[in-house]
Amino acid sequence: MQLTTEQPEFGPDTAELRIEKIDWQQTLDLRHRILWPDKDAEFCQVEGDEQALHFGGFIHQQLVSVASIFIHGRSARLRKFATDGEFQGLGIGSAMLGHVIAFLKDKDVDFFWCDARTSALAFYMKLGMKPDGERFDKSGIEYVKMRMPLKRRKLLL
Repeated sequence: MQLTTEQPEFGPDTAELRIEKIDWQQTLDLRHRILWPDKDAEFCQVEGDEQALHFGGFIHQQLVSVASIFIHGRSARLRKFATDGEFQGLGIGSAMLGHVIAFLKDKDVDFFWCDARTSALAFYMKLGMKPDGERFDKSGIEYVKMRMPLKRRKLLL
């Protein structure tokens, strides 16, 4: 599946964002550079990567954003979502997650969730996700679980 979005507000160098499925190995460099630069590269590989869905956002031919989705039953979890620092603040991350959410709505998935860094809560809330539970610490960084329903339940009367 591929999505090409014209976004002229990015300027001439980033006018075209292409989102497509990628192999898990393609996610590792951005994960390491953006999320955990002070850890070993192996730290950025997640158990289950081989079975998960991975999406990449490309500007021209450069991979600038990655998102990994782990589906378990009727829920989908976002893990290791990263956008290259040079391309942050341009709407690429929002476009990536919008694409992922639209993809998941077409699947048999009821809700989407992630452990979000507290520094990024406003970003996730802007996309319609809501905090679910208390803040917690992972590897020295504060997180909160964010959640979003994807399908409305039909009420039986």
